[in-house]
Amino acid sequence: MFNKIIRPRRLRISENMRALVRETTLSVKDFVYPIFVVPGSNVREEIQSMPNCYHLSVENAVELAKKISALGIPAVEIFGLPEYKDEIGSSAWDMTSPVQRAISAIKKAVPELLIVGDVCLCQYTSHGHCGKLCGSYVDNDETLKLLQKVALSQAQAGADIVAPSDMMDGRVAAIRAALDENNFANVVIMSYAVKYSSGFYGPFRDAADSAPQFGDRKQYQMDFANSREALREVELDLAEGADIIMVKPALAYLDIVSRVREKINQPVAVYNVSGEYAMVKAAAQNGWIDERRIVLESLTAMKRAGADIIITYHALDAANWIN
Repeated sequence: MFNKIIRPRRLRISENMRALVRETTLSVKDFVYPIFVVPGSNVREEIQSMPNCYHLSVENAVELAKKISALGIPAVEIFGLPEYKDEIGSSAWDMTSPVQRAISAIKKAVPELLIVGDVCLCQYTSHGHCGKLCGSYVDNDETLKLLQKVALSQAQAGADIVAPSDMMDGRVAAIRAALDENNFANVVIMSYAVKYSSGFYGPFRDAADSAPQFGDRKQYQMDFANSREALREVELDLAEGADIIMVKPALAYLDIVSRVREKINQPVAVYNVSGEYAMVKAAAQNGWIDERRIVLESLTAMKRAGADIIITYHALDAANWIN
């Protein structure tokens, strides 16, 4: 008697066959590339813990933005180091600060490129925490007033999207109100709704000079052991007016991405963070992995898990590979 063999391998037999039936496709249009702007002019300094990423003065950030747009990448996210820091992070809404100047200059030079402004205070405060302190506690409601100023200044500079990353309760509603009251109803809010207190942020804190001067951020960022809490945070931010929901970090949290994707119909973003990037770069530099293969596999996994948008330092390399 003939025993019929089921043969799924038929659909893997050649590259064209695999492409024909591929379930998930990675595109350059999925990417957002982070840029770090700093005071001064003619600055282009590699970030030691993030190879091929740079601190850039505004004019060099503009030149990079032109190259990013030419690759087909649709958006950049602007982070910055300020000229001064204080207890409340007032340089974060100073229109002469590098971030606001870069947003304005990039929007003028490359108007079709979407610009995301990171709305937070950690790199602007003298203590390195993400809000106004009351003793050693970050005062949630007082911080909301400061975040409104930051978001509004970025919108005034020309940001298409503002992305609050502070994890204060109620910040989406506060920012939406500030934007709407000042005729910025079309500025999108991409909320870092699910931002875990993670060890994967280390290189970024070097890049943005944003390490806390005491303690940690566990009183406001999420416990990495929790997943149901993530869905609660998403629910709250959507109710407050978030347009896009972000999960951060990405690779160790793809289960969270999948759960969020199943729960909501709005766009989902992931942040492929600095520690994830640095590990791949270090392994590739030691010859331990095939960098191109690992990067494209990892980014595709994020898309497969449910992400519509991938914020990644790999975007330039990945765009060249895909193109």
